Amino acid sequence: MSSNFQQFKALHQSGQLLIIPNAWDAKSAAGFQQANFPAVATSSAAVAGALGYEDGEKMPFSDYMFVIQRMLAVLQVPLSVDIEMGYGSTNEAIFNNIRQLAQLGVAGINIEDSTIGPNGRVLKDARVFAQTIAYIKQQLQEAHLSLFVNVRCDTFLLNVTDKQSETIDRLKIYESNGADGIFLPCISTPADIAVAISNTSLPLNVMCIPGLPDFNALRQLGVSRASMGPFLFSKAYEQAATLSRETLTANSFSPIL
Repeated sequence: MSSNFQQFKALHQSGQLLIIPNAWDAKSAAGFQQANFPAVATSSAAVAGALGYEDGEKMPFSDYMFVIQRMLAVLQVPLSVDIEMGYGSTNEAIFNNIRQLAQLGVAGINIEDSTIGPNGRVLKDARVFAQTIAYIKQQLQEAHLSLFVNVRCDTFLLNVTDKQSETIDRLKIYESNGADGIFLPCISTPADIAVAISNTSLPLNVMCIPGLPDFNALRQLGVSRASMGPFLFSKAYEQAATLSRETLTANSFSPIL
């Protein structure tokens, strides 16, 4: 097992809340490391935005790989990669991408249980998607590679009908098929978080969103990991645009000095 994987897995089992920042380039990743975060993750939306692409696998995987390699070159802490839907239409193609990441030294991935079709994003069949998770884990084992597979369950993000019961069913299926962690973006109420945690033994990851409880409350609920998502990226670039406009108002470069 790689030391990065072991270190990253241990961060989810420490009983503490892992606050993980989402980087978009090597500079942001290095800055998060310098700020003493114990691990860094990518945000696919942020990386795509920084490169001029829309989110949703519109960014070529080769471009993404270049950014990931540059992050790994400056990081000593574990890096987890948001691989969206896997950048492949078959389990074999998805695993080929994941194998490349594991061989580079990536510690973990996020992979989504939804897909984007002609009518927008929809959930995949849970049992079909679980077969993908099982395939990934089996192939990693056969290749003697280790990677923390964090399954992103999009029931709350899509606000599906009966989302609490649908989430519980999916968590149990994913856990039984080898997932290492569960990510529920857009879950926010303490009651919903508590129900999710009580229905899986896997570490639960939540994401920065308006209405999410503070870190102390998340710790008390038993959340293992909280991600910044693309929000810090968006805020940083909003600030850059604001400061650039202020130079025109000030008729000097003083706002950025």
